[in-house]
Amino acid sequence: ARGVQEGRAQAEAQAQARLSDAMTRLSLAAAGLIAQADARDVAREDQAVEVAVLLARKIAGDALDARPLAAIGEAARAALQHLRGVPHLVVRVHDGLVEEAEGLMKRLARERGYEGRLVVLGDPDMASGDARIEWADGGIVRERARIEAAVLDALGTTVEP
Repeated sequence: ARGVQEGRAQAEAQAQARLSDAMTRLSLAAAGLIAQADARDVAREDQAVEVAVLLARKIAGDALDARPLAAIGEAARAALQHLRGVPHLVVRVHDGLVEEAEGLMKRLARERGYEGRLVVLGDPDMASGDARIEWADGGIVRERARIEAAVLDALGTTVEP
């Protein structure tokens, strides 16, 4: 009887060892599957961010190409709101936008009560829609590449142009 009981105990111990081994293998397999699922989720998120950034670049680029003075006007409004006493402003834009930008700047200066001297200069190296508004002790730079870099940095991604 004692031999039978020892045999049962030994069989039960072996069954427990096999069960424990099976549970270990099962937990390792589950951990592997979860890690694979997490990796796929990260890859999908990265792809989604990349698509969103490329789409935003396309839409923003098309809008900027269609209305480059809109971005310049935004920067000018922000600057003119606080610069009524400044004696002169220099606005640098792309060469092809000088006349239009000058008309826009004169209109905005009138609207904002700016009475100083206003000079609009062309710069062939500037992108259409970019602008630098400078005064004696400061300035504003509106640069599409910098804005894109800041957005990408905020997203924590490195999407190629």
